[in-house]
Amino acid sequence: MFQEKYQQIERMLRACTGEEDVLLTTGGDHADLASTVAFKLAKREKRAPPAIASDIAGELSANPELGDIQVEATGPYVNFRFGPSLLSEAVREAVRPGYGSLPRRSGRVVLEHTSANPNGPLHVGHIRNTVIGDTLARAFRKAGHPLEVQYYLNDMGRQIAIVSWGFDHLEIAREEGEKEDHYVARVYIAANREIEKNPEITKEIDRLMQKVERGDAETVRKFRTAVSLCAEGIKATLAALNAHHDRFVWESDFIRIGDVDRIIERVRRLPQAHEDETLWVDLSEQGFEKKYILRRSDGTSVYSTRDLAYHTWKGRNYDRMIDVLGADHKLIGAQLQATLKLLDEQPPEIVFFEFVSLPEGSMSTRAGKFVSADELVEEVTAKAYDEVTVRRPELPLEERHAIANSVAVAAIRYDIVKVSPEKSTVFNWKEALDFERQSGPYIQYAHARACSILEKAGEFEQTYHYETEHEVALARHLARFPAAIEQTIEELRPHLLASYARELADLFNAFYHYDPVLKSEGETRSSRLTLVDAVRNTLKESLEILGIDALRSM
Repeated sequence: MFQEKYQQIERMLRACTGEEDVLLTTGGDHADLASTVAFKLAKREKRAPPAIASDIAGELSANPELGDIQVEATGPYVNFRFGPSLLSEAVREAVRPGYGSLPRRSGRVVLEHTSANPNGPLHVGHIRNTVIGDTLARAFRKAGHPLEVQYYLNDMGRQIAIVSWGFDHLEIAREEGEKEDHYVARVYIAANREIEKNPEITKEIDRLMQKVERGDAETVRKFRTAVSLCAEGIKATLAALNAHHDRFVWESDFIRIGDVDRIIERVRRLPQAHEDETLWVDLSEQGFEKKYILRRSDGTSVYSTRDLAYHTWKGRNYDRMIDVLGADHKLIGAQLQATLKLLDEQPPEIVFFEFVSLPEGSMSTRAGKFVSADELVEEVTAKAYDEVTVRRPELPLEERHAIANSVAVAAIRYDIVKVSPEKSTVFNWKEALDFERQSGPYIQYAHARACSILEKAGEFEQTYHYETEHEVALARHLARFPAAIEQTIEELRPHLLASYARELADLFNAFYHYDPVLKSEGETRSSRLTLVDAVRNTLKESLEILGIDALRSM
């Protein structure tokens, strides 16, 4: 309903103003939709924006096509507010299973996220990538896009050569019950310590990298074995965070199938390409001072070369490419985009994010100074169990553990995704687990409360009549859910969905506090119960996109 009305109003504004872009957007607290087109017309018409807005509002108000949509000029803004019939229709849609799903689209999307080096477990710094990427993936699927989610496995880098050397030269046994990625990290850390004691080992590492580039079967097998072992542990961590990848793409495959050789030959023909000791691209015209090196002096390719081949392959197979990368990849990501444009290839859209950290400070896998994502989940789950036990001591032990697991993931995922990607954040478990604050468990609790109200109510006839301030505010917000999904995928900003879900929980709690539901009677009771059911359903759909369990009891 919301998008249909948006498109209708957009068409009417275009006809009224003669402008193609009528600057229509959601109106926040003041309106359902609002347009700032009067600012745009002021220069052309040489009149004040408020006068233009008033004329537009007057013309549109007289149009019967708008039905009970109210149009008014507030200063230079043209505001649109939905009337009772539209709010009733919004609630009617919001109670339907799958609410928010958009029509099926044809363009194929590939989204790459996490892609951490497989030389140890994911740490706290990695999982913001995971949460942002997985939330975007869920939003794209909800919006009807055919989507494939990929993890790009770096199985040719120096870190993997060091791990492979460590397995060959250090007798480090896997401990009983030790997770695969943690075992690989121990080998990697120990190998780095050996290199620090004996720098000559670096030459052996270089030889391993040359052999894997040449396709030496035994070296490739050893690298793949180490990476596969680590990847199994990483997959388990991702699963614990409710994140899923459709495909793990091996970096070395682009050497094996010849794509890297082909991209090098194409790059060499660019006027911006230079060959001295290395092969590099001069991107100074694009604003980059640093050389974009694609081949080392020993003839081996670098990560950037394989990344070009990977993205060229993605461009051939998908209509839209999206990468989620940390802020430390801004330079290399921008160089990748610029070089792909020079090659007349499709560049990816990149979501850069600043880092999430713990109060303890920075992390380094090489030095062994990191807090793994597994440790974070374990610690937050233990704290969540304590909180659940205080609140619901009567529940069986097994049920308390199940709720605690869901609450812990909700706390972690929501606390990470609620902050816009370009802002850094520190994970605070006390705030993340606070059932009374704007947290993941807070939203879960709102859903559980809605379920509890409906369970106590029993059967009722769905009715759609809303008059009070809190009823109307809640119905208006429910109407905006499909638009929030659309905006999220257009702007690639998943925190918008986190904000939507939190605002819905806020509005529901205010409604529940001020407007009696179970104690009301007649049509009022039925309408309010229908509104509660619409909130329950919309919270469920919102939480699903956020990768959070919609618990019925907490």
